[in-house]
Amino acid sequence: MSQSKGSLPSLGPGDLQLSLLEIGCSGRFELLSQRLSDNQPLHPLSTLPHGLPPTGLDLRAEVETRFLSDPEWLPIHDTDSAFQKFLRKRQVESLLHCAVSPMHSGLSVVRDPTTGMLLDFNEVPALVFGLSSKNSLSLLRPPGPPSESLRGSNTNYPFLPGGMEELTLEQIKKKSEQEEEIDFENGAFTCWDSTSAPSQSATSSEGKKEGRVEKEGEPVEEKKRWAIPVDISSPCEDFYKRIPDPAFKWPFELDVFQKQAILRLEVHDSVFVAAHTSAGKTVVAEYAIALSQKHMTRTIYTSPIKALSNQKFRDFKNTFGDVGLLTGDVQLNPEASCLIMTTEILRSMLYNGSEVIRDLEWVIFDEVHYINDAERGVVWEEVLIMLPDHVSIILLSATVPNAVEFSEWIGRIKKRSIYVISTLKRPVPLEYYLYTGNSTKTQKELFLLVDSAGNFLTKGYYAAVEAKKERTSKHAQSFGAKSSSQNTTASQDRAVWLALLHFLSQQQLTPVVAFTFSRTRCDDNARALSSMDLTSSVEKSEIHSFFQKSLSRLRGGDRQLPQILLMRDLLKRGIAVHHSGILPILKEVIEMLFSRGLVKVLFATETFAMGVNMPARTVVFDSIRKHDGTGFRNLLPGEFIQMAGRAGRRGLDATGTVIILCKAGVHDMGDLHAMMLGKPTVLQSQFRLTYTMILNLLRVEALEVTDMMRRSFSESHRDTQVPEKRIAQLRKKLASLPPLDTDGQLADLVPFYQTLTELRVTSENLQRAVMESVNGLKALSVGRVVVVNNSQHCNALGVILQVSNDSTNRSFTALILCEKGKEEGGAEPQSSIATLQHLYNPAVFIPDGPCGHTVQKLKLQDISAITTKTLKVIPERIIDNYNKRQQPRFRLDPPGQAISTATQELLRLAESNPTGIATLDPVNDLQLKGIEVVEASLRMRALQESLREFNCVHCPTFSEQVLVQERMSIQEELDTLLFLVSDQSLLLLPEYHQRIRVLESLNYVDCKGAVQLKGRVACQISSHELLLTELLFENTLSPLAPEESAALLSCLVFTQNTQTVPHITSTLQEAIDRVLSVAQRIGELQRDCGLAQSAEDFVAQFKFGLTEVVYCWARGMPFSEIAQLTDVQEGTVVRCIQRLDEVLREVRQAARIVGDSVLGSKMEKASLAIRRDIVFTASLYTH
Repeated sequence: MSQSKGSLPSLGPGDLQLSLLEIGCSGRFELLSQRLSDNQPLHPLSTLPHGLPPTGLDLRAEVETRFLSDPEWLPIHDTDSAFQKFLRKRQVESLLHCAVSPMHSGLSVVRDPTTGMLLDFNEVPALVFGLSSKNSLSLLRPPGPPSESLRGSNTNYPFLPGGMEELTLEQIKKKSEQEEEIDFENGAFTCWDSTSAPSQSATSSEGKKEGRVEKEGEPVEEKKRWAIPVDISSPCEDFYKRIPDPAFKWPFELDVFQKQAILRLEVHDSVFVAAHTSAGKTVVAEYAIALSQKHMTRTIYTSPIKALSNQKFRDFKNTFGDVGLLTGDVQLNPEASCLIMTTEILRSMLYNGSEVIRDLEWVIFDEVHYINDAERGVVWEEVLIMLPDHVSIILLSATVPNAVEFSEWIGRIKKRSIYVISTLKRPVPLEYYLYTGNSTKTQKELFLLVDSAGNFLTKGYYAAVEAKKERTSKHAQSFGAKSSSQNTTASQDRAVWLALLHFLSQQQLTPVVAFTFSRTRCDDNARALSSMDLTSSVEKSEIHSFFQKSLSRLRGGDRQLPQILLMRDLLKRGIAVHHSGILPILKEVIEMLFSRGLVKVLFATETFAMGVNMPARTVVFDSIRKHDGTGFRNLLPGEFIQMAGRAGRRGLDATGTVIILCKAGVHDMGDLHAMMLGKPTVLQSQFRLTYTMILNLLRVEALEVTDMMRRSFSESHRDTQVPEKRIAQLRKKLASLPPLDTDGQLADLVPFYQTLTELRVTSENLQRAVMESVNGLKALSVGRVVVVNNSQHCNALGVILQVSNDSTNRSFTALILCEKGKEEGGAEPQSSIATLQHLYNPAVFIPDGPCGHTVQKLKLQDISAITTKTLKVIPERIIDNYNKRQQPRFRLDPPGQAISTATQELLRLAESNPTGIATLDPVNDLQLKGIEVVEASLRMRALQESLREFNCVHCPTFSEQVLVQERMSIQEELDTLLFLVSDQSLLLLPEYHQRIRVLESLNYVDCKGAVQLKGRVACQISSHELLLTELLFENTLSPLAPEESAALLSCLVFTQNTQTVPHITSTLQEAIDRVLSVAQRIGELQRDCGLAQSAEDFVAQFKFGLTEVVYCWARGMPFSEIAQLTDVQEGTVVRCIQRLDEVLREVRQAARIVGDSVLGSKMEKASLAIRRDIVFTASLYTH
């Protein structure tokens, strides 16, 4: 055993079957049990990297090696593995069969007009090839799916607006010539440089301009008048002969203006009817609806407010039966022949290509004077521009001064005549009174100010002033002083109202509408009349039963709301309140009771005058001053007439009574006269660019935003017919002129003239500033030597003898040097360049022969410079001697001593300064330090220096170049006119480019103007589209619960300030912070792109005062409890939640476009959560 142990050899490293491997820097080891062969190196003792660092292949080189250089991957020679072969039998007969192609023509039947028998067939070309609502504006395109027939789709093209011209063949060819062909051999992988290509709008505008240019040789038509005033002074005696079978008959005789309008409707003409309130404008609308039912077409009746739509629905439903209603949250009978809707919904239908437009015959715009509304007036202009050619227009408006001008604009953009029918006659004349009511003597006395014939009676005004003075203190006795009604106390107001209403009730002058321009004061005035009862027991019973029946649809808790209980108590006594803070269902109850004559006194704000015809016996104005959002001001004549027109019930009252309260003092006579008898407010354009409008037009290639801007009422002054006629004349005249000689030394003649023209304009502006300054006029005193330049004199020296006292047309009598024998202006007419000689050649005029003189009256523009020299002259002697020698018998007498001395002094100055005389510097000598004067002075010196570098002045024939000024003046006028008729002169074009930059920065459109996904989403949203789209794409709404989403979005519809601080969840507060952050970012981007609105103002428009209210309402809290959470009135809360439902619907549609079904279902849940109880009670007018 010991022997065998001793014979064993010693073990080496290769005999060990175990080794340790360190794993990184972790401190762990791994035991290796593999036996190593003799030639195998030892295991590394660590996994840490050692030696040179590894190198990675360049990704681009690796891709090229693998995909482009590997023949196995790209077998360019072996085609067998590159293609998959499908073995099939050869069938030659299949080549003889092909798919049926669309027919390029069709057959029309020719029939006998009397018997109807088929006589022949005619082949007519087919115009429809592959058209659809996604690629064509034509009415010939096939209808879309039934689901999109009513509202349309944001992917549809609108129908071609009437008056817009489609591209001509020449314009299409020109556009195709500008397209660049792609070189597939060399440049297939290069990117197109968008910066070098002209924009679509520029190309289109250029094409359109070219289209105009090509018609240069054609005779230009005389300017056409599109607005045709209709004479209504004489009776329409042949009305029933011309319309023996009218589409609709009334139980009363029509007025002349109504008959004239109906005659125009019968021949499918468009009309503008302007008449006072209660004059009967609705008759025209009713006849159009009856005509469309007779013709089996459709009519759309648009109104500015939803409440008016509901009222008109009830009236027309009772009259015609087949009437539908479309509002934001209600859709009743959409297949009806007459659809009533707000103007915003019609705009959406036009942009989205609704199929209803195909069958449309009339669109009736009621209350068109609402176009003056700063926020929503743009909607009317958009709709009028977008209406197709086959739709006729009926415009109903209060009396406006510029009805013809407005109709002319519509007629020009639609290329159709508009018949203007305007009447100032009131069916019930109005009488205007002042009421002081501050003593027992005057509390039952009204002072007549304007009688029914429209005469202003100063006697009544002075009587009111005297009556008011009797009870005022001595320090307040100012004759007819204007004083604000806010100075009176609540008890004084109560006393005045009680006295007035008792008096009106006794005189049977009820019902009364009391217009009060404050919701709080409306409520206070109504509460103050707690002791007044104006209804009988029978009327109380009728009011009670109607009130209970109307509110029976409300839940029990909602019937006990404080506002409802208060209004029930007021109504029983014949008193009511009507303003935006009242619950909608209560307002409808009040309106219906008022129309029945059960409400005797109605305290209302201005919105009551903008509605259905609800006349009263008397209208009372609590004040003639209102707050318009920026400050207090007097009522405008149009506003006053609109409200005062509610007085006087046709067929019941001989006259309407309008009373103005003078609580703190009699208003100023001038203010009252201007308000009562002044001209109503003219219709003014409120057109502005919105992102929704821009995106809706950009997604349709055939329509451009510049087309919309060019056709807006704000650009109605751009009558291109006259400029185009003048452009043609100028081009013809320019072509007839011989070419300019610009060879040799005259090569720089044109730039010389351009520089000279700029110098002339600059010197004239500088000269005007000097002559209008105090120091300049002081320098132009008697004895001052001046340089005279006009049609007769060039750089001639003169001395001032007399200065006129007329400050508006100041003139200077001066003695001026001239050639002997040319004193009477007998100089030859100078060439065009010679008239500007004094600008480039300052050499003073020196007579060639004997020196002559003349005395002339100079205007300011005749004096080109004021020299530093003065002369001692005797003006009276010089003028008297000169005038004496103008008489024939003294003409040959020698000049007097005073004239000879002055003439010799002037000649001596001229000869001693032949190259130019020193003049007063406007800045240094006359001390004119204005920035415009300094800049003009510096610019003038620079231009004078540059004139010395031109060679053309040294040419011997330079003075003969008479054509240059004529040619250049024609060219300047031509350039000006071309600019005026181009898109570059549009007032809103800079803002359009700024908004486009905003949209490009946010990726709503690309650099070519193509609408991207975010832009398509924004098209779905009617207001605050940028903020809502950004919130959607940043997933701000995703982590929120449905009720939190509704609460957050309430900031888009709530616009008032509130004193209460909402208590909200932390999640909702984080979402609010994100909204403010996004709004701040958008506001700063808009400011960076040049828009005027500051980021702070943009953020400030989003108010979160109703966040807690909406959150609690969406969670099921009763309305009586949420009303306690805020100081906002109940009617405002209801209106905001109703508008919020429309926002939620828009977000749901936007989420469907994005593909976010979770958000869409969440918005649907939020909408269902808020659509309950009193907030969404159906209107009494529709059920």
